[in-house]
Amino acid sequence: MSPDRDGIDLETSLGYLLKEAASALRAAMDDALRPLGMTITHYSCLELLAQRPGLSNSDLARGAFVTRQSMNVLLQSLEAAGSVERPPEARVGRALPAQLTEEGRRDLARATAAVRAVERRMLDDLTVAEEDAARRALRAMVGSLRGDAA
Repeated sequence: MSPDRDGIDLETSLGYLLKEAASALRAAMDDALRPLGMTITHYSCLELLAQRPGLSNSDLARGAFVTRQSMNVLLQSLEAAGSVERPPEARVGRALPAQLTEEGRRDLARATAAVRAVERRMLDDLTVAEEDAARRALRAMVGSLRGDAA
């Protein structure tokens, strides 16, 4: 970096490297999910519902890092495709808790295999100890940015 220029050195910036890694991961996941007719958000929604059945649209949107409006459109599409079901009306408030159908579980199983293959490829050159260290470092970074107590 030139001494008269204040800025970020992209060669040494961890933030830039994280963004580059996230972009490469997203592209690889897009490529793996596309033949299944899925997007990353679609897969994320199914995975969240498998792990936490009954999540609301808002909870799913937060978990998949999209807007509530985008998640609502996706949920309507998944419902029409038979992958997700929601009650016709809210039991309390306005939330319509969603859950996977058998079709949704089959879709998720196919997508999970594709996503696991991408993650294995991403981690191929790391030892178990390096993977663990990367997880700890990334969790610490997220915690610091969110202001979590140490």
